[in-house]
Amino acid sequence: MGCSMSRLAKATISLVILALLFMPGAMAAVVANFDASRSQHLPLPHGYLSVAFDGQGHGPYSGVSDGRVLKWNGNKIGWTNYAHGPDYSSEACTASKLCPETVTESHCGRPLDLHKTGNLYITDAYKGLMRVGLAGGEATVLVNQVDGAPLRFTNGVDVDQITCQVYFTGSSMNYQRSQHEMVTKAGDSTGRLMRYDPWTNDVTTPQSKITYPNGVPISHNWTHLVVASADPCKLLRHWIKGPNARKTEPFADLPGYPDNVRQDRRGGYWVALHREKNELPFEF
Repeated sequence: MGCSMSRLAKATISLVILALLFMPGAMAAVVANFDASRSQHLPLPHGYLSVAFDGQGHGPYSGVSDGRVLKWNGNKIGWTNYAHGPDYSSEACTASKLCPETVTESHCGRPLDLHKTGNLYITDAYKGLMRVGLAGGEATVLVNQVDGAPLRFTNGVDVDQITCQVYFTGSSMNYQRSQHEMVTKAGDSTGRLMRYDPWTNDVTTPQSKITYPNGVPISHNWTHLVVASADPCKLLRHWIKGPNARKTEPFADLPGYPDNVRQDRRGGYWVALHREKNELPFEF
């Protein structure tokens, strides 16, 4: 299994609010200037959320709401099927008025985050942590329960390029993705940060009792993870090396509810916010 360094490329899939943390230790987010004239809109089926690029800058790859992962192959070819989880079929997984996404996704899966390091790692809200090889196709489920508790709402993922350890989050132990509003409404704090060892298949939980954890990028120097905590509109820092290893601390207050988080090229992070802080995170 390869574990090569991925090269992030920039692409705009739809309108998002982006906040750039200019300094790694900054405690406040600054909204970055974004030149829309340099962006390209890539049409996608409904329900896309996360994008990833491979080590050659190919892609993006994006998960969509019917359980597939698609790959962008340029303007002439467009999007093609790259991967899917177990139990996927186009007939059973196409939502309709009589069978909406909230029904189909529990069976077909819902990819929420991706990381491409040769193999493609997928965090699927219902299937758990999955991996698919270089040729794509059906993904293998690596983890669907931790410490005897099922993964009900698997969310963010990133890979340590030095150790190949895979870090991923579970947003709640009580609610599934189709019940995501309840995570906020109930004040649920059963989210977990987990680590998968691809050499031994062991899974550990470095941090539990997190409120709605989401994106989880590793820092540019591989010393800590940044964990998006959606409901309090914050980023947390979990140290994996150094004198503060295994400790979690506040990292940044945000002007809105964070979703996915990615490194930039200056030691900071891009954060996608899906609503402003003065709004309810979801329509109840």
